Formats: sequence, structure tokens, C-alpha cells
Amino acid sequence: MENLEKEFRMPRIGDQAPDFESVTTTGKLVFSEYNRGSWVILFSHPADFTPVCTTEMTGFAKEKEFFAAHNTKLMGLSIDSIHAHIAWVNAVYDKTGVLFEFPIIADIDMKVAKLYGMLQPGESETAAVRAVFMIDPLGKVRFVMYYPLNVGRNMEEIKRSLLALQTSDEYKVAMPLDWKPGEKVIIGAPKTVESLLERKESDLEMVDWYLAVKSI
Repeated sequence: MENLEKEFRMPRIGDQAPDFESVTTTGKLVFSEYNRGSWVILFSHPADFTPVCTTEMTGFAKEKEFFAAHNTKLMGLSIDSIHAHIAWVNAVYDKTGVLFEFPIIADIDMKVAKLYGMLQPGESETAAVRAVFMIDPLGKVRFVMYYPLNVGRNMEEIKRSLLALQTSDEYKVAMPLDWKPGEKVIIGAPKTVESLLERKESDLEMVDWYLAVKSI
């Protein structure tokens, strides 16, 4: 049982993203090279030619300009062959005009799915759950989200979370509940009496001494 759990263990927030080399719909890729200098959203879907997955992949494809504008690359995965992937890409393009231009990993041997804990035996041992990993330009896992096979992801939440992480990195702040770009952010609580007094004299909007917000 311990070995099985280890095999399906997912990378945790703060871990270095496991590296791998795979065949994809854009050619053979080494993940660490693809990740270098940019954010990557690595996401899995259960299978090609399935209804929920088609809506999700189409959603990612339609947002390509948003992700490009925020230095973020996409990479999909399912436990299907490269031929199934290409046929699916072609079918969706023919029917909707939407082209999946980002790489989709052909993970027929389940190597990457196991490496990232995308296979969860209680749900399925042969289909990846709907996992989302956000990996920063230094290769560190910063965000992990899982959905079951029968529930599609929320694209707005994925975009919001990416912007929150990038804003937090840039300004060294935190985000409150339901934060959206343009809204006030949270400043870290003081850790000394001196910084507490400085805060009391600042122009920060203070709910209490430990909870202060500002616009950026």
C-alpha cells in the first residue's frame, strides 16, 4: 500500500516540479526546457474525444492571448496516444475552428501522470483526474488544483489565481478572499513593536493592527 501511495503522490506546493521528456502534439519536449523563463500551467484531462474535456481544452485554447500576455505557457496531458491526440485536435478544429496549439503530452505509459499524481486510484487507475499545476519560471510548483472526472474546471479561477501569484511575487503582498486585479491587497502583519508603531502612523487602511490593505 505504501509503494502504491508513493507511486501516485503528487508534487506539493513549494516542491521543484518533476522534470520529464515526452512526445507531444508539438514534438518531443523536455519540461524543464519548456518551463525555463516562463510560467507553465500543466493540466490533465481524462481522455480525448470526451465532452467535458473538449470544453476545457477549447477554453484553454481560446485564452492563448491572455496566457501569452502574462508570460505563461500551457501544456496538456491525457493517457492517450499521439495519434489520438492529433485526431482529436483535428476534429475540434474542423467542427469549431478552435485549434489546440499548445503541446498535449501523449502519456500512454502513464509516466507523467504518475509523476504528478494525476492518477488517483479511488477515482480511476487508467484516466487522469483534472489536475492543474502552476509552475513558476524557477521551476517551483506554486499552485495545485484537482477536479474529479465529471466536473469541469473554472477558467476564471485559473486566470485569477495566476494573476494573484504573479502580483504577490511582484509586490510581496497577499490577496484577500475573492481578490481580483485592481482590488486592494493585504500587507503582511508586523513582526516587531517598531514595525507595529510604523504601521499605526502609516497611510495604510487598517482593519486591525494585523490586517491592513492598500491599493497597488
